[in-house]
Amino acid sequence: MASFIQSYYWTPVLSFMATFAAILWLLKNKLSLIALDRPNPRSLHGVPVPRTGGLGLMAGVFAGGIFLGLPWPLWAGVVILIAVSVVDDIYNLPAVWRLLAHFAAAALAMAYLLFGSFGLPLTLLAVVITAWMTNLYNFMDGSDGLAGGMAVFGFGFYGIAAWISGDEIFVLVNFSIAASAMAFLLFNFHPARIFLGDAGSIPLGYLAATLGSMGWLQNEWPVWFPLLVFSPFIMDASVTLAKRALKRKKVWQAHREHYYQRLVQIGWGHRKTAWFEYGLMLAAGASALWAIRQDTLLHYALLVCWGVFYLLAMIIFDRYWLKDQQNAST
Repeated sequence: MASFIQSYYWTPVLSFMATFAAILWLLKNKLSLIALDRPNPRSLHGVPVPRTGGLGLMAGVFAGGIFLGLPWPLWAGVVILIAVSVVDDIYNLPAVWRLLAHFAAAALAMAYLLFGSFGLPLTLLAVVITAWMTNLYNFMDGSDGLAGGMAVFGFGFYGIAAWISGDEIFVLVNFSIAASAMAFLLFNFHPARIFLGDAGSIPLGYLAATLGSMGWLQNEWPVWFPLLVFSPFIMDASVTLAKRALKRKKVWQAHREHYYQRLVQIGWGHRKTAWFEYGLMLAAGASALWAIRQDTLLHYALLVCWGVFYLLAMIIFDRYWLKDQQNAST
């Protein structure tokens, strides 16, 4: 067993190299032009940018991860999501078809992971959560370096937690995804030369949810661990979409109301916003990692502290944003 694991230590390196080479090839090939993100009133960029970077990132994920024995339903879900997302990046599919694909992939994975041991109610709940995570990752892919950085930190902390628990294969699975994201980030940090597109952001959200569930089922971490690790994305997307729903706005429609988008708009720019979010991701992930080995009471205390922090931060920023808009209109 030891020799088998050691023989696959190179998989994260392979993932990095495969993504780097694939994106370099895409940028030099006209294939990258099949899906361009053209500026519009809801964009944060000023020139057309290819949104095919997700294909390069997923090439790295498959190049390294295919050797590591992930269950076939998870890979099948990734393939379904990539296929539908590529079509959407090119032709802009109706939202209902995208959602059907997202729920189908989530159902395939959660039925395999949960149904036999936990029954239908918990499985259905997990399907909804997985589909939501799949979508919210896409919602948060709107600023240079943001979604790629979240993947580096999120899957990196998954890998460290798996290493602490002694599951070396699961370490390599997560580090391979983080390595692919790091290679993508070299081309996506401001000024971005290429974007993830749905073909990258959608599968990353799906993998964050499914691997988070796998880690819990394998006793790598408590059920709250993935939620805290990815909490900067989860809180921003969930609160923003809830606010839009309360205002009876179309929650599926593109907009510029996420907190990270408003940070860019008030003058922070893409770089400062990215570095701020990286700090938030690092703090959330590191605190989650520390809490794994602590008493249950400390788990709850940590979650409450983070909940209070996010609530206060959003209240303060909402007031700052309103004042900034009032000043701009006068």
